Amino acid sequence: MTTIAAVRQNGHTAIAGDGQVTLGEKVIMKGSAQKVRRIYGNKVVIGFAGGVADAFTLQDWFEKKLEHYSGNLRRAAVALAQDWRKDPMLQKLEAMMIVMDEKDLLLVSGSGVVIDPDEDVVAIGSGGNYAQAAAMAMLRHAPDMSAEDIAHEAINIAGDIDIFTNHNIIVESF
Repeated sequence: MTTIAAVRQNGHTAIAGDGQVTLGEKVIMKGSAQKVRRIYGNKVVIGFAGGVADAFTLQDWFEKKLEHYSGNLRRAAVALAQDWRKDPMLQKLEAMMIVMDEKDLLLVSGSGVVIDPDEDVVAIGSGGNYAQAAAMAMLRHAPDMSAEDIAHEAINIAGDIDIFTNHNIIVESF
């Protein structure tokens, strides 16, 4: 399990994720996994929640879509969601992802969902609801905080509440 949160604030976008990998409901297997990473020549950042092998498979498929659509994030995300929903192999993948570039921030899931959030915040994973609520509160009541600081603190707060989220936080931003 994990938590990933992304925030857009004052023309900047940041995504943060924790590093915990849990086996079942009782064992922490790793605390320093990198679930947020740059792809497509460092022009796109993705964050995953769900199975590790599934996340790597989705990353590969998404990178191919980005190449096919010349880096058009929205088009690549929609194409991935369509394939994910239709392809029997992809349908079995249990993961969600947040993708972003300098201008777009999207949530992509296997049910065919591609969402551009209304409130410039999106979060996924076991602590996603906690991180999203924390980030929304900071956006509304701490307008001087940077997108990076909000995303980091949202994961930090989720880590205080959700046992499947730790405080080993990675942040990437544009």
